[in-house]
Amino acid sequence: MSAPPPVPAETTDPLGNGDTARASLDALRSEIAKAVVGQDPAVTGLVVALLCRGHVLLEGVPGVAKTLLVRALAASLELDTKRVQFTPDLMPSDVTGSLVYDARTAEFSFQPGPVFTNLLLADEINRTPPKTQSSLLEAMEERQVTVDGTPRQLPDPFLVAATQNPVEYEGTYPLPEAQLDRFLLKLTVPLPSREEEINVLTRHSEGFNPRDLRSAGIRPVAGPSDLEAARHAVARTKVSPEIAGYVVDICRATRESPSLSLGVSPRGATALLSTARAWAWLTGRDYVIPDDVKALALPTLRHRIQLRPEAEMEGVTPDSVITAVLAHVPVPR
Repeated sequence: MSAPPPVPAETTDPLGNGDTARASLDALRSEIAKAVVGQDPAVTGLVVALLCRGHVLLEGVPGVAKTLLVRALAASLELDTKRVQFTPDLMPSDVTGSLVYDARTAEFSFQPGPVFTNLLLADEINRTPPKTQSSLLEAMEERQVTVDGTPRQLPDPFLVAATQNPVEYEGTYPLPEAQLDRFLLKLTVPLPSREEEINVLTRHSEGFNPRDLRSAGIRPVAGPSDLEAARHAVARTKVSPEIAGYVVDICRATRESPSLSLGVSPRGATALLSTARAWAWLTGRDYVIPDDVKALALPTLRHRIQLRPEAEMEGVTPDSVITAVLAHVPVPR
């Protein structure tokens, strides 16, 4: 089934119920599916991040279409996009930009780096040293870059979609906690099932070229006006005091877990509420229910907690801790 046609900007209702915006985002997911087989949770996570003005960290072994997924998202959006391949010799100025001396005017002028875009693909972000990784901290949190004492605003919307290999792989640098906390979601990209892998091979045998997404029929189906309309609609999604208390109880329970040396911060609680509202709106409701919170708890919280060494040696994982917390925290009726 082909995706629905793009919604013209003039039909988008920025202050209404966002139905046309929701249709555009549904079409966005359909466009990405033309290039990426399966990985529906990762695709949905990217859409949720766009709605919440957040950033996404995609983790998986090499060859599971992490980069292709972000490139397909970029091809489906009417947004400016840039890509940075993170390598051990990459410098912070290669990302943010720098002052360049102009001999004709005898003055320094600022040359913007690739971070000045709407969608930044930070490919293999954990293959560059922490100094360069940290160059994105201000951009991700403050939506600006300061060079030589002068802050420069980034465009809106602004999304960092970073990919990384698991930390046990050779040549990787673990992201510092402050950097991880800037990501709204950490999405795991697993190996495909047997049926999905057969589908991938069939597509390639029929001529699919992952380096030429236009030939796969991917086209822009959503733009800034659609995102703005969707964000207005998400902001109108109702959150009851019971749901807010449920989110807080989940996050506080992680701080009391004997398996963790670091639990979820208040910023993590805010992030979980934000993603749950976006998910509720995407599913067609204007109010949040406990299942929305549960659905987004793992990707929103798994990178905001830190295991104790002894728990890690026993095979405990962040996902197992969060799953146990969800099982024990009372669900509001």
